[in-house]
Amino acid sequence: MSGSATPVSGTAYELRSGGYAATVASVGASLRRLTHAGRDLVVPFGADEVRPGYRGATLAPWPNRVVDGRYTFDGTSYRTALTEPERGHALHGLVAWLEFGVVAQGEDEVTLAADIVPQTGYPWRVRVETTYRLDAAGLTQTVRATNESAGTAPFGTGPHPYLVAGPSGLNAWSLELPAAQVLDVTPDRLAPVALHAVDDLDADRFDFRAARTLGAVEIDHAYTELARDADGTATVRLTDPAGGGVQMTWGAECPWVQVHTADLPGGPAQPGHRGGLAVEPMTCAPDAFNADRYDYDAGLLTIAPGATATASWRISVL
Repeated sequence: MSGSATPVSGTAYELRSGGYAATVASVGASLRRLTHAGRDLVVPFGADEVRPGYRGATLAPWPNRVVDGRYTFDGTSYRTALTEPERGHALHGLVAWLEFGVVAQGEDEVTLAADIVPQTGYPWRVRVETTYRLDAAGLTQTVRATNESAGTAPFGTGPHPYLVAGPSGLNAWSLELPAAQVLDVTPDRLAPVALHAVDDLDADRFDFRAARTLGAVEIDHAYTELARDADGTATVRLTDPAGGGVQMTWGAECPWVQVHTADLPGGPAQPGHRGGLAVEPMTCAPDAFNADRYDYDAGLLTIAPGATATASWRISVL
């Protein structure tokens, strides 16, 4: 236990609507738990537990990695802290361990905010505000980033939930992922290499356009060229053979999605190993801060002074 009134994971905000219940923790504006009719839809963590890695965190001003922690923007080179030292990258932005303050709250929604202050590796002031809202359609998270600096700021965002389809376990779950392209990465550092059609790189490992069982595949890759409905919505579905499941949906503001089968270095002996499927819609590709290195559109956002970038996604029961 923390020995203080505030849990280790931060202040908890409890949301309820219909059969849904969610807990949001103030550290990293993290989704700590989401259930429907008492069933977990994401891998939870405890109130007085240091959040395991980035589980449920809000990611900004970049999701995924900045390779080597170095990038150039508007003619100036920057170097950020290497928060993934074992691979030598800057991982998942700057807000995941910040304390978010409450802006507004109610029975079914909460809005939290934190400021990215100018620093050597990212000299812009950006206010990140996020709203979690429950309704009959599920849990919707919206991120709004406002550039309070005098110059244009590079930006990207995304969430980091680990979805849970049901009791059978990840190997038995069926995944439907409507993505035609996957980003190949180096096996040791997960640095981007090239974009490939899912059936050209390794169809058995990466092609889930038609729903099929995950089995023993190991994935920690970004996908793009997503099939969308008439409203521009992309949907990833994860189902359990015992019945039911979970889905995640998002709009055109997120042209990329990172998928990770939660393979951990300690293997089955490490808590959380293959315990859920990370599905992370992203406004930009991995290493988008170095977009000029790649022959595809990495999707880096640029926010003009006083302007706001917005993105949202939803998790719901099947």
